Amino acid sequence: MAYSVFMHRADSIYDDSPSEQYQFPSQYLGRAQLSIGDWIVYLEPRKVSGSRGYFAIAKLANIIPDPKVLGMYLAIIKKGSYLDFPNFVAFSDDEGPVERGLLNEVGKISGRAQSAVRPISAVDFDRILERGLRIDNSLLPRQDVVENHDGFAEESTQFAYEFDRDRVLIRTSKVVRDRAFRQLILGAYEQICAISGLKFINGGGRAEVQAAHIMPVEFNGPDIIQNGIALSGTVHWMFDRGLISLADNLEIIISRQANDRQAIERLLNLTGKANMPKPERLRPAPQFLQWHRTNIFKQ
Repeated sequence: MAYSVFMHRADSIYDDSPSEQYQFPSQYLGRAQLSIGDWIVYLEPRKVSGSRGYFAIAKLANIIPDPKVLGMYLAIIKKGSYLDFPNFVAFSDDEGPVERGLLNEVGKISGRAQSAVRPISAVDFDRILERGLRIDNSLLPRQDVVENHDGFAEESTQFAYEFDRDRVLIRTSKVVRDRAFRQLILGAYEQICAISGLKFINGGGRAEVQAAHIMPVEFNGPDIIQNGIALSGTVHWMFDRGLISLADNLEIIISRQANDRQAIERLLNLTGKANMPKPERLRPAPQFLQWHRTNIFKQ
């Protein structure tokens, strides 16, 4: 097994859904197969305007022939393994490419940098991971807690990078994922509740807004920014209880089963719509909003 880099761009012509599958031509099959059962890191090419650089990791579960397109293959991502970086990692730093393995014998970037699928050393992979998952403590909750779907806190588990035969193995435990997801969502929403428009900062200078999953993790909701939204505590509780939801056009919907509609309305943006990050790629994906309306929202 081996780590790999998979290139992906938001406007890709391929049938990609980074948290679920990655489509590629047969020329990359041999390389991709080396990472079955191991981790990959996603990279958006520098030539893309506003490139995110290295932006996520995922575990490669399997590779199958694409049943729809002859000569194409699908890399299947293990459920629950995908994780967006809270910090995008640029392709290069002051010392050159972050993938030091791309340098040739004279210190220049080799042609391997153009390969959409390529192996990456454990050292380079760990360097990218450390930068991508570096946490801004000012955005963390006051203690390490994770929230279940009922809105109650539960104790988190410990996490660690385990060393085995001089290779760094990734153990993205619940604590790591929750910290990264919180930083990712609060950064995108500028620490402002999308539903109320309020920004609460406590006495310690920390944001009180929470990072909510639209499709909860226990229902296989991925830790991707399109499945997240920043909500204040009360609004988060109502969202999880199905008292409010969002239409595909981001209009705020109130359940007919709410026992005090007027009180809820006083908490909502005057526009009647949720405030969203300006880049559309950071906004909730319709499939997750539809899932919430179908499975959580009380009609």
